Amino acid sequence: MTLRDRLQAALKDAMRAKEVERLSTLRLINAAIKDREIAQRGEGGEGEVSEAEITAILSKMVKQRQESARVYEEGGRLELAEKELNEISVIEEYLPRQLPDDEVDAAITAAIAEAGASSIRDMGKVMAVLKGKFTGQMDFGAVGPRVKDKLG
Repeated sequence: MTLRDRLQAALKDAMRAKEVERLSTLRLINAAIKDREIAQRGEGGEGEVSEAEITAILSKMVKQRQESARVYEEGGRLELAEKELNEISVIEEYLPRQLPDDEVDAAITAAIAEAGASSIRDMGKVMAVLKGKFTGQMDFGAVGPRVKDKLG
């Protein structure tokens, strides 16, 4: 079952179970995917979003909600922060599992070898290899400095 099929099935299940918050989040996910398809059609693409693109969309949605939750907490709006955190938990159900630190280190080492990287100037190549293989499985904002340390 593809990720898109899982999302559609979950949407129907949430409707039947009258899970309002979950339904709302699943609709936001579907809307983001449809927006991306429309943008692709405008760019002359086929209009079908790949699994990797859906994973990237979901990762972006999680990051946006984490930032919003942080801002709400700083502003004392705990009920809004809690809503964002609930949305994150629903979205993360459809993301691949996050790699633990030891597996991230092994992936970085393998990507450096695959890219033939020898200096900090090759960091872009290494990051491209990692993004190609591990989209949604690691936080690339945190991985960047680790790649830099290994190359530098």
